[in-house]
Amino acid sequence: MSAGAAPPPPDDQTVGRILSRAAAPEEAQFERQLRPQSFAEYVGQEQAVASLRVSVEAARGRRECVDHVLLYGPPGLGKTTLAGVIANEMGTNLVTTSGPAVERGGDLMGILSNLNQHDVLFIDEIHRLPRVVEELLYPAMEDFSVNFVMERGMYARAIKHRLSPFTLVGATTRPGMLSAPLRERFGIFHHLDFYSEAELSRIVLRSAEILGAKIEPGGAGEIARRARGTPRIVNRLLRRVRDYAQVAGDGVITAAIARDALDKEGVDGRGLDRLDRRFLGAIVEHYGGGPVGIEAVAATINDEAESLTELVEPYLLKIGFVVRTPTGRRVTREAYLHLERQPPATPGGQGGLFE
Repeated sequence: MSAGAAPPPPDDQTVGRILSRAAAPEEAQFERQLRPQSFAEYVGQEQAVASLRVSVEAARGRRECVDHVLLYGPPGLGKTTLAGVIANEMGTNLVTTSGPAVERGGDLMGILSNLNQHDVLFIDEIHRLPRVVEELLYPAMEDFSVNFVMERGMYARAIKHRLSPFTLVGATTRPGMLSAPLRERFGIFHHLDFYSEAELSRIVLRSAEILGAKIEPGGAGEIARRARGTPRIVNRLLRRVRDYAQVAGDGVITAAIARDALDKEGVDGRGLDRLDRRFLGAIVEHYGGGPVGIEAVAATINDEAESLTELVEPYLLKIGFVVRTPTGRRVTREAYLHLERQPPATPGGQGGLFE
């Protein structure tokens, strides 16, 4: 069940990247089919899942709603899925919306007024809520009521509207942008981190079983190795490899089939795609490996600095191919070796442009 208008779709480049962590509109039905419905089915994020399981069991035993939950971390790691699991485990409904979709206080009032007892309200990108809407949310989270003013001037009167007790699950990729008053009203906080290859392999095997695809452990491992630690990406790659196995093979996803399919998609053995390699190549070829500012790199490859910061850098930083320094981004020796380039004897950088 959803409420409010859908968030704006990602730009064309984001949708076009097979390794994008953002969900494409056409993937919604596919993702719903593969999402775990219970804590027992959920793979990974063990600390968060264990803590949430205790909170849910305790709330269910007391016949209360779960305390408000804030989930933060990169896209595609299961924040929406966890909200759905909480609702399922509580035996209640999940109502979903997003920060940009709730533009006015009346939009929020409509959503909150239609919640049933102990329902779970999931707000994605909650840091993007308008300030006037956010302030209406404070009393709703604290004592399940909303205060609003009728009429104006000398006829103005405040009315307190009672709400059914509910659980708010907020998700954000930028926790630092949350206002302090909103952040302090959450009782449960969990950071979702990238998944290990072993965890992603389990997800691939589970998803393949749901889809009716035949897969060998080696094939699952090859897909997991290139999925950048993200379940959304690993399921997307599984779909591409399944199609390739059906057309170019006998329908069984082996390690060789998965490797061949993903090589043809431009996804290499470390999970880098063409945009990643252009990013690294620009720093290596034009700036001697760095350090260089992100704006300069963006201009060099004709891309947006914000897109590179959000979509490309996090994974390259995680695997140690790029480091951030006070003077800019620098490519590491490991990245040079992966690109089959000779590391420079002396550092380069933007300064070389003006010498």
